[in-house]
Amino acid sequence: MSRMKRDELGDLAVFMAVAEECSFTRAATRMGVSQSAISHTVRRLEGSIGVKLLNRSSRKVTITDAGEKLLAALRPGFGQVEARIEELRLLGDAPKGLIRVTTGRAAARTVLWPVVNQLVRDYPEICVEVSTDPKLADLTEDRFDCGIRLGEYVGPDMIAVRVGPRIRLAAVGSPEYFKKYPAPQHPSELDDHRCIALRFNVHDAPYDWEFEKDGEEIVKRISGPFIFNDSTMAIDAARMGHGICFVTEAEVSEDIEEGSLRRVLTDWCPEFEGFHLFYAGRRQVTSAMRLLIDRLRYRE
Repeated sequence: MSRMKRDELGDLAVFMAVAEECSFTRAATRMGVSQSAISHTVRRLEGSIGVKLLNRSSRKVTITDAGEKLLAALRPGFGQVEARIEELRLLGDAPKGLIRVTTGRAAARTVLWPVVNQLVRDYPEICVEVSTDPKLADLTEDRFDCGIRLGEYVGPDMIAVRVGPRIRLAAVGSPEYFKKYPAPQHPSELDDHRCIALRFNVHDAPYDWEFEKDGEEIVKRISGPFIFNDSTMAIDAARMGHGICFVTEAEVSEDIEEGSLRRVLTDWCPEFEGFHLFYAGRRQVTSAMRLLIDRLRYRE
């Protein structure tokens, strides 16, 4: 094995170049060496392995069955090596430049901001642009480097990195509101309440409220005095006694602790998949972006 590392890894790389280019001349240009050096290397490799890998003629180069098998075995390993070398090259650069992130306000405040607040202090040449449009953006079309959304909204063609714990939703209203309307004990009782709705896309209906307990799932279509596309406004309306809102637990934890909001239907709100950062795998990841991903990555 030590001899393979020392003498033959370079020969294997040369063989891959010839096989992929189907030409000694083009392989020599690609590797930055002479054509005779390429030819000598391939002959040495064939002699070492004891099998013919390439068929040569004055007009073309073709790969043998044995050569095809070797090429298929080499490609994944060499691909991983090249990827790791590129990562190291990027990490060797001082992280700098613009990172454009699309996310919702809840994730921006609870997940993204605590990280980027410190990131730009540590690396003054990094600039982070944050768009809190609640709609799910097209990264390529809108020229974003990455997005942060709940895991269920991340497409299968994206690379996703978990950046937060599993989360729960919370149904909350003000103590003043519950003096007028008895707190619901079951989701069906929401029909008798004023509920503050959220709609993040003008072309869609307001979000239904989903509950689950002991295997029973209930989806409630709610109505009330307001429909917002911003959860912070829904929370403000709930604080002012306009009704019940249904938002992530993290957004109202302080209000619940301070007593400005009261939680209801707690046992009907199970945990579900939390926030993920996602990006297109075909795009090159800059050192600044890789640093952001590493700092955001959720660790149990």
